[in-house]
Order: sequence, then structure tokens, then C-alpha cells
Amino acid sequence: MSTTAFYPIGVPGQPWGAAERAAWLARQSKLRSYVDEVVGKIDASRARFDVQQYGEIVYGDERYPLFAVRNRDWSESLPIALVTGGVHGYETSGVHGALKFLDELAAQYAGRINLLVAPCVSPWAYERIHRWNARAIDPNRSFRDGGLCDEAAALMRLVAPLQDRIFVHVDLHETTDSDESEFRPALAARDGKPYEPDTIPDGFYLVDDAAKPQPAFQSAIIAAVEQVTHIAPADDNGQIIGDKVVAHGVIEYPFKTLGLCAGLTDARYTTTTEVYPDSPRATPEQCNEAQAVAVRAALDFALAH
Repeated sequence: MSTTAFYPIGVPGQPWGAAERAAWLARQSKLRSYVDEVVGKIDASRARFDVQQYGEIVYGDERYPLFAVRNRDWSESLPIALVTGGVHGYETSGVHGALKFLDELAAQYAGRINLLVAPCVSPWAYERIHRWNARAIDPNRSFRDGGLCDEAAALMRLVAPLQDRIFVHVDLHETTDSDESEFRPALAARDGKPYEPDTIPDGFYLVDDAAKPQPAFQSAIIAAVEQVTHIAPADDNGQIIGDKVVAHGVIEYPFKTLGLCAGLTDARYTTTTEVYPDSPRATPEQCNEAQAVAVRAALDFALAH
């Protein structure tokens, strides 16, 4: 194993201990406001939706309330659509795409399906534009019983009593240039593994569940999003981020095995969106629109089938 340092914290080949995690945490600083940018928009929606605080994240003297938004005409006879954003707090359009869907599109589903939207699962990371929480844990590998991630555990508690009725789950993410410049090197350093550079796909793509794929569902979402932003092509190896492309803009992961948010439920229809915000061909508004359109297409397909 190479002993060449590729990250400023830790010793190559040695997993981090408490000192390294503390050194990493000391490097993180608040760059934007969860209260102003997210909670303010949720509060503005209270006239039209029911807003529930489903938990609180506490790190030192910082406290972050966690909110979920439901439709006012909630019916026990209807199935549920779950939409999650900001599981990785730095993936901005996941958060604001979920809020955009609520603001502009949710009313279309009144009386047809119940909506449960958690727009920002990881508020500490949202403020620091980071992938991990304050304990250097990736929430999107933590959706399993006995996990050490408060953000994932709170969402699991919210969803648990509704499990049998959740029909579709759309988890909104991004793949960014900073994945390669910061987060993959940090992950390798944290775990004491070698860093293997990769490429960032230029465009939108989806991740289906390898354990129970729904190819027609994924393709319907891709077709809708393609009207808003471009779809990531396969690389020369027929892959996107190292995984085989199984259809236009679609790869597969085993959701539950990896502890991914999209495997949180036993929903029939599940997907993880991946927007590329660093593309010169996409604006922030297009990225938010792509996320909202992906949710709309997912719900339309699920209701039609």
C-alpha cells in the first residue's frame, strides 16, 4: 500500500481514531444557514401543509430541528409517497428540489396519494456543504438498525409506523466535482484505504435497487428529466461511477445491503436521483427543476401502475 499522503489528516493506510476525527471536525465551518434557507421555506408552507418536527440533531451547543411535511388531506385509505432530500447535506438541489416539488407540484396529487416529504435530513452537513455528519459518518450508509447516525435513525423512526403503506420513495441526491476533490479522498483516509481516482459523470442519472429493479419506472423518470437537463452517458467501459449502465442513465446498487436511504422502506418503487450541478450545461434552477420533475414522474408512473 502506498504511504504517499493524499489527504491532510491521518496516516495513509491507518484508519482514523478519535484524534483524527477531531482534527477533521475542526476544519469544518458554517457556510450557509439551515434556518434561513430551509426552515424559512418550510415555515412558509404551513398554510398549505402539515409540518411535523420528527426529531432534533444536537452537536455540542448547536441544535437542528428536523421537519417533515405532509399533505393536509391525509387519508388512511391512500398509499404514501416518501420524498427525501439532503441526506447528504452538500447536495443542494436535493433539498431545494424537494421544496420546489412541494411548492409547485404537490397540489396535483390531492386525494390521490399521501405525501411525506423530509427536505433536509442532514442540516449540520447542509450548513457546512459536507457529505458527512459531525461525527464523520455518512448518513447514506447508515439506514440500518443499530446505526450510529442520528440523522438516519430519526428518519427511520418517522417512517417505521408507515412502512406497510409506503408505495414509492424518491431520494434526491447529486454527484458533484467535490466528490472527487474532497469526499472520496477523505473517505479513503478515514478508513485507512488507498485512494483510487475516478471520474465524475456529466449529467443526471438514477440508481435503481439491484435487489428489486423497476426498469420501466426508472426509464419513465429519465424520459421526464431529459426534458429539463441532460442525462449522463456511459463511459468507455459502459459504466457510470464504476457501475454498469443497465439502461439509459440508470445504474443499480443493493440499497438495503449498503444501508442507503432509498432502501429505508419496502416500497415497490424506489430510486435515487443524481443531479450534476457542476456541469456548464446546467444552472442551479435547472438542477432544482430536474429533482422536482423526477418526483412528479415517479409519482405519475406509480399511480398509473
